[in-house]
Amino acid sequence: MEHFDTIIVGAGLSGIGAAWHLQNRVPGRSFAILEGREAIGGTWDLFRYPGIRSDSDMYTLGYRFKPWRNAKAIADGPSIRAYVREAASENGIDQHIRFRHLVRSANWDSSRALWTVEAEVGVEKKRVQFTCSFLFMCSGYYSYEEGYRPDFPGMQDFSGSIIHPQFWPEDLNIHEKRVIVIGSGATAVTLVPELAKDASQVTMLQRSPTYVVSRPAQDKFANWLREHLPANLAYGITRWRNVLFGMYFYRLARRQPQKVKERLLQMVHDELGPDFDVKTHFTPNYNPWDQRLCLVPDSDMFEAIRKGRAQIVTDHIERFVKDGILLKSGKVLSADIIVTATGLKLEVLGGMKVSLDGHPVDMSKTLSYKGLMYSDIPNLASSFGYTNASWTLKCDLTCEYVCRILNHMSEHGYVQATPRLTDTSVGEEPWLDLKSGYIQRAAAYLPKQGNKKPWKLYQNYALDLVSLRFGRIDDGTIEFKTAQSHPLTTSKLAAE
Repeated sequence: MEHFDTIIVGAGLSGIGAAWHLQNRVPGRSFAILEGREAIGGTWDLFRYPGIRSDSDMYTLGYRFKPWRNAKAIADGPSIRAYVREAASENGIDQHIRFRHLVRSANWDSSRALWTVEAEVGVEKKRVQFTCSFLFMCSGYYSYEEGYRPDFPGMQDFSGSIIHPQFWPEDLNIHEKRVIVIGSGATAVTLVPELAKDASQVTMLQRSPTYVVSRPAQDKFANWLREHLPANLAYGITRWRNVLFGMYFYRLARRQPQKVKERLLQMVHDELGPDFDVKTHFTPNYNPWDQRLCLVPDSDMFEAIRKGRAQIVTDHIERFVKDGILLKSGKVLSADIIVTATGLKLEVLGGMKVSLDGHPVDMSKTLSYKGLMYSDIPNLASSFGYTNASWTLKCDLTCEYVCRILNHMSEHGYVQATPRLTDTSVGEEPWLDLKSGYIQRAAAYLPKQGNKKPWKLYQNYALDLVSLRFGRIDDGTIEFKTAQSHPLTTSKLAAE
């Protein structure tokens, strides 16, 4: 059985970033990355639907250690995938990846202070085991094996193709086809303008509207800086400018929701003109940032609507019929292809089953410590980004903190670090403060957060920067134990 000081699960944006931090902040520590698929990139390799792109700018979604040098700040999927792979290759991280190793379970052995991680390998699903002293989950937040698709009545009656964006067929021909995209989130607003370039008719069918904001795909200020300053300096300035603006906008939306709502809707009016029914199709029944805003680069979706290549229908589905979809209003939308951009299926820790000394752990009963560890679970961290800003901003800070914990443990001879909830005044709150459907569907099995630090998730980069980069490691919440508590030490096991 192979042993590593640290096992990282996932070779996507988070996992490659975690490996870089380990190499540079905890030198000499052995690690491996277990990746369930055959490629680096995670989300940016899995999703291949037309137009796939980020809805965050690459100056904040990119790594702090690797400047984004492309002209487009709102980058397409293939460019992001290439960026992640380049980061892995140029730092030698790709040499540490075990592809087609799908992690299924992990058991913590208190007597040895070790995790035993079990994975399925290849199409044969052969079971293999590894041990590690610390387990770092970078497996994202949704199931790679299935997306969320409601069981619409009459689906079997539809004579055309039904596609979920998570599993887009490479050979799907949309030329001169009538396409319905069900949904109003980031995937839908990405697909609609891209499909409209080739399809004869594209309809975005939504049950309720989402806030949609246009932003230039290229950041002129960032491109100017890159021409006149060293790459790292230009990248750092742009990154901080975007971070601060994002924080300002989020706080404004929370404090003055009506003012922000009016401004967002006026921007849509300006794009689509006075005759378009913005109230029906672009006015949500919730405040900005109760759910994530949808970003459209260079107004591409608005342009498709203005030119008549795409339309929006706001209604409820009665049932699928042979030639399309029957709506509650009685109208029938004709289609050759129906795309169910209905969301993701959330998954905790990549679906991995966790047990302590053979006893299964119910993650919904745990409390999240600083957004990265879990109450009463030793030597385990997970990388989970922001819901109101770029994913990587929080993941970079998480990686820094994990490295600080590992160095602290080495310096003091600790082999176990476990967050303990000893403050009886801490109350429970939902893990994620968003009303999005995919989060609400998963609420019952997600971990919880507390109502005060260090159990509170503030979704605030400045606060997390202070806490995770400069805050005390031995803060009275994490319980540290030495090797004396464990009959078999890590070094002894590694030598066997």
